[in-house]
Amino acid sequence: MQEDKFIVPRRKPAVGKSTVVSVRLPNTTLARLEQIAGQTGRTRNELVQMCIDYALARLEIPGEPEE
Repeated sequence: MQEDKFIVPRRKPAVGKSTVVSVRLPNTTLARLEQIAGQTGRTRNELVQMCIDYALARLEIPGEPEE
């Protein structure tokens, strides 16, 4: 069992400013995002943003001191 789960809560209204960014994703990743979007009522965009926020909060760069 995973200890550090990525929990996707049901959708709430978005607030704040944003900028459009384009990325290429493998078809399997896109299919998984679509599946999760259907299960949670989230958009692909929201899920990608949540995944990025999750990863950045846990990012560790070897050789650099932790903040």
